[in-house]
Amino acid sequence: MLESVTSAALASALDGLALRQRTIANNIANINTPNYKAKRVSFEDELAASVRRGNGHTSASVEASLEPTQLNGNNVNLDTETLSNIDTVLRYQFAARAVNGQFTSLRAAMRTN
Repeated sequence: MLESVTSAALASALDGLALRQRTIANNIANINTPNYKAKRVSFEDELAASVRRGNGHTSASVEASLEPTQLNGNNVNLDTETLSNIDTVLRYQFAARAVNGQFTSLRAAMRTN
């Protein structure tokens, strides 16, 4: 299969964003769990470096949030999670549309040849 740096980067971005969505959902599900530490997913810096190297493949990492905790030891902030979820959904939709655009272009190119 033909794979460009762009398609590899888009696939990596979709994987990272999907992991972020699952992590946000898990954080919200544990909003009242004593001593639960929110998790954060990061991949953008590594993805950018991978694209600069001409690869586009990367994987996301999940780390504990360093945000301050509440009295019960939990540090999930619903406002932060909600905003992060909105941002993640919009980024996912944008990346999915870009992938769709690539497939549309590929189909059109195959029809003309």
